[in-house]
Amino acid sequence: MHTKEQISHDEYLQTAEWLLSHTAHRPKVGVICGSGLGALADALKSQDSFSYADIPHFPQSTVQGHAGRLVFGELGGKACVCMQGRFHMYEGHSLGKVTFPVRVFKLLGVETLIVTNAAGSLANSYKTGDIMIIKDHINVPGLAGLNPLIGPNDEKFGPRFPPMSGAYDQALRRMALDICKSRGYSQFVQEGVYCMVGGPNFETIAEARLLHKLGADAVGMSTAPEVVSASHCGLKVLGLSLITNRVTKDYEDTESVDHGKVLGVSRMRSETLQGLVSELVARLDINGTTAE
Repeated sequence: MHTKEQISHDEYLQTAEWLLSHTAHRPKVGVICGSGLGALADALKSQDSFSYADIPHFPQSTVQGHAGRLVFGELGGKACVCMQGRFHMYEGHSLGKVTFPVRVFKLLGVETLIVTNAAGSLANSYKTGDIMIIKDHINVPGLAGLNPLIGPNDEKFGPRFPPMSGAYDQALRRMALDICKSRGYSQFVQEGVYCMVGGPNFETIAEARLLHKLGADAVGMSTAPEVVSASHCGLKVLGLSLITNRVTKDYEDTESVDHGKVLGVSRMRSETLQGLVSELVARLDINGTTAE
């Protein structure tokens, strides 16, 4: 049986207090950058940057395309903190460690979390390079008992049994769609259901067919644990998937995917995503840039 590595509330507090003592920024927005999408963090102004290795209790990222830095700064006139690289279950991290930064963000004062990822398309209408605004997810590891909330509940963050029906904030999704329309992105923007699998292998054809029949439009190896944890502690969430490859659902199809191709598509669309996220953050009705 899976057991969650127990992380004390004091550990979250120690990390948050260390960060607040090393930067004057007081972020209201947190951004988690997926594979090859770290350029979002580079757009921040007045940056304070910290290597994960230097932050107390922080895990380490081991995946190509994940720089492993926490970057504070201003985006669209708002104080933000960006994870330039996330953590994955397949790296051997417990889900407590995978979601550790989300609870630290909460203690830093973050109110809105923007999560990005690279994903493969299951929907027949999706094309490589599309951006999918996530309206819901299927958390396959979670359905099998791999959940970041397993273990004693920390009431200081949220309730024992948090609902997930509204995990992806409707107002933020509408705002993102409106921005995409005004920027002329509508032809390559979708809204759909993201499915998380454990990885690190890409899906078999039978698995891809099953996930598609379950209602998933795109599949990846992250995001759901962070969103569960964020929803548990009351953060508003916007999720964005960059479709970096087509998932094979036909035994006659000889096309294959590799991580290098995924990173290439991520770089191609990084400027577009950066523009979308920047404008969305600028529109948010929040205050707070630096400490007095």
